[in-house]
Amino acid sequence: MKVLVVDDEPLARERLQRILSDIEGYEWVGEAGNGKEAIQKTETLEPDIVLMDIRMPVMDGLDAAHEIGELQIRPAIIFTTAFSDHALEAFDTPAEDYLLKPIRKEKLEKALNSAVTPNKAQLRQAEQKDNEERTHVCTTIGNTVKLIPVDSILYFHAEHKYVTLRYTEGSALIEEPLKKLEQEFSSSFLRIHRNALVAIKHVAGMARSKTNGNVITFNGADDVLEVSRRHLPLVRKALRIKGEHQTD
Repeated sequence: MKVLVVDDEPLARERLQRILSDIEGYEWVGEAGNGKEAIQKTETLEPDIVLMDIRMPVMDGLDAAHEIGELQIRPAIIFTTAFSDHALEAFDTPAEDYLLKPIRKEKLEKALNSAVTPNKAQLRQAEQKDNEERTHVCTTIGNTVKLIPVDSILYFHAEHKYVTLRYTEGSALIEEPLKKLEQEFSSSFLRIHRNALVAIKHVAGMARSKTNGNVITFNGADDVLEVSRRHLPLVRKALRIKGEHQTD
């Protein structure tokens, strides 16, 4: 596996190169000193994996990761940084892992081996063409990467930094912002709360809760989700339209 090392500090690049030389199956193919160079080297060297620092001049690692994720060649990206305060931002990029410096051989080897499987950017490329809605959503269940049909998804529910995807066969965590999901699936999913999107086709109706609020119920599932006062008018309108279509 070919590895590109990206860091603005020459000593950090040298250290990673030395560690890589001790890990079987991986070879150093080049280096870059900032995000812009990383994008250029990715296009010319076509690495399988990019080890990338975050805080760099010209272009930082976060911006570079987003752009690399859109390239024809989509290597796995592993962040290597001295700062833990970028973890949430890194979570929203195509990166596979987030390692804190000083980098240890054992942790790097584990991250590299995990990145050998189809990475997030590659899977999303397979899921989605151009600006079309995906037919499947990628998630990891245990050590298995699974593509879940969008038609089987009941709802997306955000809690803290995670989004739970509930589908007909179970549930899973995904690493995509709820806002992005809402924009992509606006034709088939409805925002009912700041933390929830529901699939209109799987909604059974709306009922009153024990606290005198409103909740969405689902066909074939016992789950209920709260409807916020802010979103209540739009939810009522969507359910009314759905009812009219079903009676046509």
